[in-house]
Amino acid sequence: MGNVVRVVVSAAQQDGPERARSGQEHLTTTIEQGRFCLARCSCGWRGPARRARSQARTDAEVHTASL
Repeated sequence: MGNVVRVVVSAAQQDGPERARSGQEHLTTTIEQGRFCLARCSCGWRGPARRARSQARTDAEVHTASL
């Protein structure tokens, strides 16, 4: 089963295409699809498919850190 990485970012900190509606939080998760794992965010962002779960988690952390 995949690990869940939850990161909360307030709407005041966001800009660019990942902008959430007022009050919306960025919640990231990792999803396993066959031999691959990928990160997703509640804003609609999706990371690339990775064979290493740790790299998918890193993708999620980089996404939320860039907001």
